[in-house]
Amino acid sequence: MINLLYSGNGKVFDGVLTSLLSIVKRTETKEPFKVFVFTMDITRIKPEYTAISEEDTGFLDKVLKEYNPESEVVRVDVGDIYERELAYCPNEKAYCSPYTLLRLLADEVEGMPDKLLYLDADIMFNRDITLLYGKDIENYEYAAARDHYGKFLLRPDYINAGVLLFNMKKCAETGLFKKARALMRKKKYMFADQDAVFRSTTKKMLLPQRYNDQKFLHRHTVVRHFSKRLFWFPYPHTDNIKQWHTEKVRKVFGYKCFDDVLDEYERLKKEKTEGEKNYE
Repeated sequence: MINLLYSGNGKVFDGVLTSLLSIVKRTETKEPFKVFVFTMDITRIKPEYTAISEEDTGFLDKVLKEYNPESEVVRVDVGDIYERELAYCPNEKAYCSPYTLLRLLADEVEGMPDKLLYLDADIMFNRDITLLYGKDIENYEYAAARDHYGKFLLRPDYINAGVLLFNMKKCAETGLFKKARALMRKKKYMFADQDAVFRSTTKKMLLPQRYNDQKFLHRHTVVRHFSKRLFWFPYPHTDNIKQWHTEKVRKVFGYKCFDDVLDEYERLKKEKTEGEKNYE
């Protein structure tokens, strides 16, 4: 079983769908996938901060089962745990949404597996996921690649938390999640939970950049992370192009290798939208 974790609100659907499609289309393993989606309603902060619906996760489950009937998507409402552990903390209204903090609750959810790959929703796999998931992390809390900018601006070993391969047993031994949550409650950090994970780490495995490439796509890239990046032309500016912005992915980045994934995403999104209209 390959165990994955995403987190987000009702807007995370497109990201998780495209990410999962890239995984199943690039992976040859016969192992089933178990996908956890942590979510919650926190409309006290913003009206749009509603939990991803059971209908949406049900649709994701149906898509995944078409590739392997034994795979499943599990929706986990962690609202109660969040309110107990992180509500009103200084990082709740950081630059990113409070939903990025949900990965810090993984040790508080019953039944989580010993090995767990956390992925941001703006992730696509360019190569087989087993190249990453198969890493031996028995003696580490997690495996992660360096942050593209942070490794220059902060520390050479500063990690990007968008791709984290957790050894949950080791994390329990060292108290990684508990320490990170304590930091979240104590003070506000520039990169919120990413800083907290980095500062709470006892022992990590640093992966080559190809396991979380936040700027470029190479032939050897395993994971392409569609994070905000700097463009120099036609003038210096930043843009936050995500993989579900299919036209921009094709025209701005010029990517063709994801065409099969994006074509199926567009077909499934249309199917879902038409089904909802018919239901109404």
